[in-house]
Amino acid sequence: MANASLLTGKRIGLLTASASRLGGGVFEAVAIQAELIRAQGGNPVVLALADRFSAEDRPRFGDSEVIHVPVSGPVQIGYAPALVKALLAARLDCLHLHGIWMYPSHAARRWREATGRASVISPHGMLDRWITARGRWKKVLARRGYERAGWRAASAFHALTPREADDIARESGRRDSLVIPNAGPPVAAPVRGPRAPHLLFLSRIHPKKNLAPLIAAWREVAGAEGIPDDARLTIAGWGEPADVTVLQELLRGSPPSLRFIGPCFGEDKARELAAARFVVLPSLSEGLPMTLLEAWAAGTPTLQSAECNLPAGLPAGAALDCGMDQPSIKAALVQALTMPDDRWLAMAQAAQGLASGTFSGKRVAQQWGEAYARLIAEPGALP
Repeated sequence: MANASLLTGKRIGLLTASASRLGGGVFEAVAIQAELIRAQGGNPVVLALADRFSAEDRPRFGDSEVIHVPVSGPVQIGYAPALVKALLAARLDCLHLHGIWMYPSHAARRWREATGRASVISPHGMLDRWITARGRWKKVLARRGYERAGWRAASAFHALTPREADDIARESGRRDSLVIPNAGPPVAAPVRGPRAPHLLFLSRIHPKKNLAPLIAAWREVAGAEGIPDDARLTIAGWGEPADVTVLQELLRGSPPSLRFIGPCFGEDKARELAAARFVVLPSLSEGLPMTLLEAWAAGTPTLQSAECNLPAGLPAGAALDCGMDQPSIKAALVQALTMPDDRWLAMAQAAQGLASGTFSGKRVAQQWGEAYARLIAEPGALP
């Protein structure tokens, strides 16, 4: 890889609330970020709040150094008294905060002020209007207590998309965001033939994922004239117990073609992605969902809402817009399940084309290598 030595000997801290499956897409993004840093010759150091899956999911980070810090008090706040000390002891050349609205934001600012070294903030969609409207008072207190100070102190913000850069500017007043997409996983073997009419929802179980209209639309589609008899929709994911309970209530009385299989990781996830004809994500709010990048790498086209912030999939032929309401989702399901095999195969190939191009690890690693190197050289300079 060109310029693979950009970060040689540099220790890049990746600070996040959860370095486990509890972090959802941010967890996957951080794991891939660690790989990108290694590809540029750097040494990633992952620092996270300890949770019940920390040890089990540690192997996802390979040879990276991983430090888990215990939490005191409510997990929603993530107060970790030892976190600042752990950051200072890690001897970092640059600190990259993934996610906001919790104690790690405060710790990142403390580290930046103590060391004078470069820090970057990736909100991962957490400044989207839908998100900022939820838990409003908690966010008001967080802004006043530590977030705004941290936003001012950081060397740079990172946005996954130009749209997120606008959200960052609206909330922080900073219009200098680095815009770099998430990188997807390596591309699987090329898709050679059609797949069965099996659709897959694979994500966190959360209100923003908009599962209710998807389930209602499937009930109208399943068994309808022209729909293959073996069509099915699989819902895979984890979530807070209350959100999973809501999902299970929504699924009562559903046809056998609709099933919920719970959490899906590792080889199980890879198998589900490789078997699906389409991945469906009708979200109300996203940063840049790793699920869609994983689908494209597997040669699986997607049905996605505009809020997924991956518009490149539409003109490339890798995705269809499914909207966010029941009628538009239903129309997209019908289109996906009745699509001729030759057109589907073209979409699958287009998906892998995007995964090996714009969203490839090689391309994104180069962008990050240059960004980190510049910020380390001039930690007070804005990009």
